[in-house]
Amino acid sequence: MATRTIWKGAISFGLVHIPVGLHTATTESGVDFDWLDKRSMDPVGYKRINKRTGKEIDKDNIVKGVEYEDGQYVIISPEEIAEAYPRTTQTIEIQQFVDAADVSFVYLERPYYVAPINKGQKVYALLRDTLAKTGKIGIAKVVIQTKQHLAALIPSGDALVLDLMRWGDDVKPQDELDLPKSGARAMAPSASELKMAKMLVEDMSGKWDPALYKDEFKAAVMDLVARKVKAGKTETVFEPQEETPAYADNVIDLTELLQRSLKGNRKAPAAAKKAASGKAPAKKAAAKKAPAKAAKTAKATKAARARKAA
Repeated sequence: MATRTIWKGAISFGLVHIPVGLHTATTESGVDFDWLDKRSMDPVGYKRINKRTGKEIDKDNIVKGVEYEDGQYVIISPEEIAEAYPRTTQTIEIQQFVDAADVSFVYLERPYYVAPINKGQKVYALLRDTLAKTGKIGIAKVVIQTKQHLAALIPSGDALVLDLMRWGDDVKPQDELDLPKSGARAMAPSASELKMAKMLVEDMSGKWDPALYKDEFKAAVMDLVARKVKAGKTETVFEPQEETPAYADNVIDLTELLQRSLKGNRKAPAAAKKAASGKAPAKKAAAKKAPAKAAKTAKATKAARARKAA
């Protein structure tokens, strides 16, 4: 089944631009518990509450502040944020190629499938195969929904995967942990211990098959849900409806730059970035959710309460 494209742009390195789209690579497997009012079975949402007065406030009265000292804030407007960092391109801009083994898995956070668009299949396959054969991955920067991310571009079978990464200062160092030092004599296993440990690992080894591992907690809860449904122990809840967001479809195809690069046009990184930035930027994909239909929701909630009262 085809997946929805959540972002469109291009992979960029040197003079090469590969038009691509991002697709979610994961799904939530846990049990989705919704909050309900036990008196009326109405959905319970999240309110914007003034922590001092306890009163709900309108979103128009909310501003963004950065705490620079205890209790002291600097207020920053959306316009000031945009002016401070105005560069929001539709580009997965590769900064460097590194050995895949050098990047610890603790930096990887969220994967997305990257698929070629606008006749970019051949250049896409070239980059994917080159990375796979050299054992390299691309370290890139990308802006998604106005937020900049560090990311790793990783070959995976027929696909390239863009894995959003944690920034270097977001990963805590191991210095404060009480860890056994690698190679320390006091921790070195005896020959017999090492032999038995290897035998145990080999005995429990097998080919990786993700289908073998299931969420047993979710299965148990959903089995309980099925039994309650069968027994007629259900409640009717009227949920607010949301509209499907629209996405822009305006990506620049710069595959001619690939041809120039392959013919020996080796420009310096700074010159390459300048050449690439000379092109008109693609429009930023709209990713904001449309607001819920308040009038329809209020009507449904009123009807539900009327039925409860009856």
